[in-house]
Amino acid sequence: MISQDQMLLLPLWYAVFLMAITFHEAAHAFVAYRFGDPTAYHGGQVSLNPLPHIAREPFGTVLVPLLTYVLMGWTMGWASAPYDPEWERRHPRRAAAMAAAGPLANLLLAIIAFMILKAGLAKGLWLVPAAPQFDQLVIAAAPGGVAEGFGRLLSVMLGLNLLLFVFNLIPFPPLDGGSVAAGLWQSARNLHDRMRASGMGNLIGLLLAWMIVRRLFLPLLRIAVGWLYA
Repeated sequence: MISQDQMLLLPLWYAVFLMAITFHEAAHAFVAYRFGDPTAYHGGQVSLNPLPHIAREPFGTVLVPLLTYVLMGWTMGWASAPYDPEWERRHPRRAAAMAAAGPLANLLLAIIAFMILKAGLAKGLWLVPAAPQFDQLVIAAAPGGVAEGFGRLLSVMLGLNLLLFVFNLIPFPPLDGGSVAAGLWQSARNLHDRMRASGMGNLIGLLLAWMIVRRLFLPLLRIAVGWLYA
């Protein structure tokens, strides 16, 4: 269980998570719509309003992220945008672009957070902390003001979106990376379809991705933080 001080940060973490997941799914839906599949558009998912995404996946967008934060101190969850499987079959490269759009939306949010933090450090709004944390990459030059909370929000925004970018691009179903690979290479498509058709295959894909992501994400985060402080 988390401490009382960490509990006070729950609204901040959840707000960042909800923004990240909404951008991710809206990007999927928008690219699919532009490439000829209006399924998510008709479902209301081509939107930066989180409510349609929450309505589609309340368990993954509300209950699981709040529960994981209370139990572990960080948010985990999911959302989804509907698509037409027949459209995916007929246009595998378009489907690959749709799948890649979600993680790339998270990368864009991470870059935006990085640039604001970098500018704030250059202007003296924030300082480099003695012991940086995932949710506190900077400290306010004048503690207690709006800059302190905004710095923490941007820290979580950078780290969480970078994590979602890396995790979702790992090429195993049911992750987006599996769909990207399946849309680009027929051999990957055959394996992807077999795994995705099985609940056990999807579970194995998630477990493998979870084992791999820590080896990829932490070095990438260290590089990003090094650039931030440079």
